[in-house]
Amino acid sequence: QVQLVESGGGLVQPGGSLRLSCAASGSFSSINDMEWYRQRPGNQGALVAAITSGGSTKYADSVKGRFTISRNNAKNTVYLQMSSLKPEAAAVYYCRGDIIPTGSVYEYDYWGQGTQVTVSS
Repeated sequence: QVQLVESGGGLVQPGGSLRLSCAASGSFSSINDMEWYRQRPGNQGALVAAITSGGSTKYADSVKGRFTISRNNAKNTVYLQMSSLKPEAAAVYYCRGDIIPTGSVYEYDYWGQGTQVTVSS
């Protein structure tokens, strides 16, 4: 059973920083593209940042220059470093990954349970 578990959420003041982590566990042969999404109350989820297995990245325009996505393939973990946080960044952040479970030749879509980020003074 493949699982993605996020951590690192919490309360931060406007202008502050926070680093989210998403660790994959279970039995798998490959982790390909990984993404961070966020969902504000009453809104649909939106892509925040993405990273390929080779390390190429892309960002939502609203976070460019302030957020950085990275991954440690040896630890099967993807990170989202968030800086200069604004109140509108408050949301539940989810990671998503394209992962090939052991014994499969197909890539499947896995989601974490989410971690709450609150930006408030």
